[in-house]
Amino acid sequence: MKIRELFDKVDLLYSFEIFPPRLDSPIEVVYEAIEELSGLNPDYISITYGAGGRVQDNRTARLASLIKNQYKIESLAHLTCIGATKENIDGILGELKGGSVENILALRGDKPESGLGKSDFENSQELISYAKKKGGFGIAAAAYPEGHIETLVKDKDIDILKLKEEAGADYFISQLFYDNSRFYEFLNKAEQKGIKAPIQAGVMPVINKKQIMRTISLSGVTLPQKFLRIINKYEYDKIALRDAGIAYATEQIVDLISSGVRGIHLYTMNNPYIANTITNNIRSLIESINKERAI
Repeated sequence: MKIRELFDKVDLLYSFEIFPPRLDSPIEVVYEAIEELSGLNPDYISITYGAGGRVQDNRTARLASLIKNQYKIESLAHLTCIGATKENIDGILGELKGGSVENILALRGDKPESGLGKSDFENSQELISYAKKKGGFGIAAAAYPEGHIETLVKDKDIDILKLKEEAGADYFISQLFYDNSRFYEFLNKAEQKGIKAPIQAGVMPVINKKQIMRTISLSGVTLPQKFLRIINKYEYDKIALRDAGIAYATEQIVDLISSGVRGIHLYTMNNPYIANTITNNIRSLIESINKERAI
């Protein structure tokens, strides 16, 4: 099933994201996490693109097929196009189709340190359009509530979002954010731009200070004072920071759901404990929202 169709069945979509293990680790190390996450009954699970995002490192298709066929949960395979040729993309799309995977998240990807090499794509819009013409896939795209870190012109990301929709994106998943007001502002701008595709809110719980600071340096997202106080207070207490991070993420999600967002996409970092705890915290809210649609 195309994930876009799920938006028509429920008022609130709830999904997880995992990542493949490093190439020097056996792929089986992520199986236990998938087993536990599948038991939480998400609407779908997305799998990031390989280790380092290179075509030759891609292990995403195998995990996407496993989730779809063994666990009977829709999977969303991330696909990056930077440094890729049409032949590369055709090969991966063919592998995904062979594994009965029907959904992709079309991304440009990060520029590799080793250089681009030959590439037939300059941005995600071109990949979206290419995959759409190939047919057979539901296509998601990324949204940046606070702007992509490379974007220097204010609100250019809204214009690009519209181009992605026009190219064939069925719905969007947002980059993580820690200030909900930034996300609401972004939704208003998208609506004013005439963007109709649903936008899921991406939420990443805090695990440790090093992790979040690296994430901030790569994404440029804003850290509210409330969030910073949590990090500074508990940075040397691993369990306390984990639990405070879960509480903060739960509070974020409760506010997002209460404000009528179309979906929550939880960046699990392959950590079933975090996903399980947050899911149990908000399960009744999800059931209540979707029960209204059933009625």
